[in-house]
Amino acid sequence: MSEYVTHRNALSAPELEALREALLASRFVARSPLMGTFQSSRGFAFIFTEAGRATLEERFPFLRDYLARVMEPESWRGLLPWRERLFGAKQERRRPNAFYLNLLLLEPGRSVGRHIDATLQEPSGVPGATPEHVSVLYLNVPRGAKGGALVFSRGTQPVGQVRPRPGMLVHFRGDLTHEVQPFTGGGEGALRASLVCEQYAFAPEVLVRLPEFRIQSKAGFAAYLEEHRQRGTS
Repeated sequence: MSEYVTHRNALSAPELEALREALLASRFVARSPLMGTFQSSRGFAFIFTEAGRATLEERFPFLRDYLARVMEPESWRGLLPWRERLFGAKQERRRPNAFYLNLLLLEPGRSVGRHIDATLQEPSGVPGATPEHVSVLYLNVPRGAKGGALVFSRGTQPVGQVRPRPGMLVHFRGDLTHEVQPFTGGGEGALRASLVCEQYAFAPEVLVRLPEFRIQSKAGFAAYLEEHRQRGTS
């Protein structure tokens, strides 16, 4: 059973460029809505359930190809125990049905400290809830930058690290401790951009506590008003 799996060129170059441009140009980009180790980052996020995915894709259609890729079970199959991969599970494994999708933007010298993703723990009301797995797509890695690795550990034991490159997709187990090291260089305006999807599998009685679709952004009311106006004229 692997702790993490990687895929190079998960999206085609045109798909990746279109996704990156749409996200970075969004009016919702601001100081990260996440707290703790994310305070030096920027971005915005969505909470949504399987039932709310259609609403997300309708309002942000540029996310459709990305979601299809990261939610495809074959993409994260390598995280399953080898017996299950070879012979199948005796019981059908619960597929993720609740998601936290976060645009993470880091400037040179900025980092994200060691943590385990559990963003939906509080809204779900499930103590200790962690994702089934987490999926990271690298949208932009500054040319010539050094550092910026995604480093994994289990407790105090190092597990491995991923050196990001544009278009790379990483799936890792949701209970795995990880951190993002700072990078240096990359020229003026250098920015490391990734799209992170925490994928949870909740019981039906828990799922009803979560919003089907919600935007999280500190950009202010004007951004929400503009997005509403654009939807009204499209």
